[in-house]
Amino acid sequence: MRKVIALLVLAATPALAQQPTAQAATPAMPSPSNGGVTAAKAVWMIPHGYVVRALEQTPDSLLSFKPTPAVRSLGELFAHVADGEHLFCSLALGEPMMDAGVEKSKKTKAEFMQALKESAAHCDKAYAQTDAQAMTPASFMGQQSNRMFLLGMNGAHDYEHYGNMVTYLRLKGITPPSSQM
Repeated sequence: MRKVIALLVLAATPALAQQPTAQAATPAMPSPSNGGVTAAKAVWMIPHGYVVRALEQTPDSLLSFKPTPAVRSLGELFAHVADGEHLFCSLALGEPMMDAGVEKSKKTKAEFMQALKESAAHCDKAYAQTDAQAMTPASFMGQQSNRMFLLGMNGAHDYEHYGNMVTYLRLKGITPPSSQM
């Protein structure tokens, strides 16, 4: 039996040598010096993508929908996410806290979509920094932290409000993007 196994190993060796390594077959992995920011961006991209897809499938007639009078409308939620991304990413870049005013000024699906594209471009700059840069001290609502914390909070904030959107969509019989997979 050992001879059979040894023969199989020897026979397979040339074939294994011709196979690409796992490292060569996969996209380049981030350097260890940027793994934290890369991971934070990967987390943020999931809810951001769901928010964009939810907006794409939301009829214009539902943008003013509120399950109760005391909460934001569905359109206001999309705008709030864009504003929040600008806020967190401006602070994560060491810029003054940005209020893009999307929630106060935008009303149409096209305006919300443009605002989400602009906030994503702003955040792409924040997620392009190194882990060392992201460890720079930062302040958020009187709390001392660092830029990495703000990058993480950006994803958490998007997830929080995407959860609101899921409820609104379900109330109107629409399957949210995260359940369409």
